Amino acid sequence: MKIHHLGEKNSIFNTFIAEMRNVQIQKDAARFRRNMERVGEIFAYEISKSLEYETQEVQTPLGIANCNLPVDNVVVASILRAGIPLHNGVLNYFDKAQNAFIAAYRKYGKDNKFTIQMEYMAAPGIQDKVLILVDPMLATGSSLVLTYEALLQKGKPKHCHIVSTIASKEGVAFLSRQLPAKGVTLWLGAVDEEMTLKSFIVPGLGDAGDLAYGEK
Repeated sequence: MKIHHLGEKNSIFNTFIAEMRNVQIQKDAARFRRNMERVGEIFAYEISKSLEYETQEVQTPLGIANCNLPVDNVVVASILRAGIPLHNGVLNYFDKAQNAFIAAYRKYGKDNKFTIQMEYMAAPGIQDKVLILVDPMLATGSSLVLTYEALLQKGKPKHCHIVSTIASKEGVAFLSRQLPAKGVTLWLGAVDEEMTLKSFIVPGLGDAGDLAYGEK
């Protein structure tokens, strides 16, 4: 599995990550959502460089322009509800993409142990399409693996790009073990070293869904 860590290089991208982490700026939910959307737009731009292109003629008022345009069919998928702002950011750049939505959550038992429960999936066929699966927080990686496997019921994608704004080191290692070595690329904004007993990333940014849409 290829891994791209965008936060390792200095760019305005890191400003958006920093503002999403900032406990004071987080009080503005609209700004949090917009920053997550901006991050999604940057991820989408970087992913676009890996697509297949062909030259097409475009009629201008003064003549014909030869333009290299992407020809891949793209499907953007997200895990509700936290994934919606990141999904929208990616969709802003892939405006012709189809969309998939998955409802999954952690069901806690004793000793802070949990299982991932999936209750709903709405998705088009993904056979031979480019799948972009977004989830803002990659903690244990369990929900992403479960979602990826569920989406394979809709076909085998040409390539799968997994996008996470902030990941734990443990989660990245888990995905590397569980997902195919070929045909999958992981895109990350930041990688943090620790997780709490309840598997929340430290320092992380908190609960992305609550910050975007209010407490459950």
